[in-house]
Amino acid sequence: MLQRNPTDPDGLQGPWLSQDEQAAWRHFIFGTRRLMVALDHDLKVHGVSQDDYAVLVALSEADDERLRMADLADLSAQSRSRLSHHIGRLEDRGLIRREACPDDRRGQYAVLTAPGRDLLESVAPHHVASVRAHFLDQISPAELRTIGDAFARIDTRLT
Repeated sequence: MLQRNPTDPDGLQGPWLSQDEQAAWRHFIFGTRRLMVALDHDLKVHGVSQDDYAVLVALSEADDERLRMADLADLSAQSRSRLSHHIGRLEDRGLIRREACPDDRRGQYAVLTAPGRDLLESVAPHHVASVRAHFLDQISPAELRTIGDAFARIDTRLT
């Protein structure tokens, strides 16, 4: 195992992951990638991607079903530029609309439309069943709490 080099201020020379750490890390990477692929596949059958679904859910849970674009970017873990293009595609489908912010000429709101709400309501039960089958049914309640606690800390640290 490499040891940290005291002359290396960035600590880039070690230590390596232990066998247990490496195994857990790889299971996490491969498991989450495969889980996301499965969830995305199950949503695409209904005409939406995970990113579409995340935006629609965020808007449905917001006051007046509207959010400033910057807030929506944060909630959906997308860059503002990527979200802007994504919102354009959802707008083209009539699922959301943009509105100007009255108190900020440069700001915009994304607003959930009736067709967007209808689509979300029709897809949500299928998505919940997919999450349950691919994720929740595979772990115990104790493991769920551990995963939730761990990722809450990671999310807090990264945001």
